[in-house]
Amino acid sequence: MQQRAINHQPTPFGALLKQWREHRSLSQLDLALTSQVSQRHISFLESGRAQPSQEMVLQLATGLDMTLRHQNLMLSAAGFAPIHTETDLSAPEMASICKAIDFILRQQEPYPAIVVDRYWNLLRANQGATRLLNTFIDPDQLQTLFCVDGKINLMRVTFDPQGLRPFIANWEVCVGHLLQRVHREANSSLESEQSKALFNELISYPGVLDFWKTLNRSTQHDLVLGLHLKKDDLNLRFFSTIATLGTPNDITLQEIRIECLFPADEVTDHIWNLV
Repeated sequence: MQQRAINHQPTPFGALLKQWREHRSLSQLDLALTSQVSQRHISFLESGRAQPSQEMVLQLATGLDMTLRHQNLMLSAAGFAPIHTETDLSAPEMASICKAIDFILRQQEPYPAIVVDRYWNLLRANQGATRLLNTFIDPDQLQTLFCVDGKINLMRVTFDPQGLRPFIANWEVCVGHLLQRVHREANSSLESEQSKALFNELISYPGVLDFWKTLNRSTQHDLVLGLHLKKDDLNLRFFSTIATLGTPNDITLQEIRIECLFPADEVTDHIWNLV
């Protein structure tokens, strides 16, 4: 007797796995090689003919270079509980990490240093960073216009005509870089609706969409991209460094960035110590 072929339907995990593989521009063979899983098994997982173990989900997620947040989503799609925590920085178990972060911020004084999350919300700032923002934006206005859910979003501060925008002398250069960065982050994953919403908000500011359409994306020839701030006779030039925590096992810790500003010339160094 001839057996009828079973029509397997892709599972939520299989569909998500295929989406991620295609998003990374990988063939099944490519993913098989990077994750050390047979191409046949990947095909079975995507088609719904096989179900993954928790270990297999994590093995494939590693091969796809997925963040901890997206590894949790992949585990949930496969029917497993998420394994990666997302802990608030104020939690007691974060005490040692916060101590290290605060040490970095203090050591950066008198120069500005900030801690932001993946959506560019300001989580922490040293006195230098607070002084820099207050030099160009009234503190009350900063809280009134740019503070949402208790957090100031630095991208809004930069792009809004009532924020830093009028004071950034090299605004087009800086904004071009930032727009490309936010656009890249908004399109770097399949679950980044908030990043996409932020990008759409930024290009809604006056003149930004037209600027984005005509942006010259060629490589800049300067050693580093600097920030030139100008207000009346005050001229400040900074460049920045960005640090992340090594080998984090928590989503919050993987996503935070510590950005430190340094004077780009001797004049700024001298002026900044007098401001």
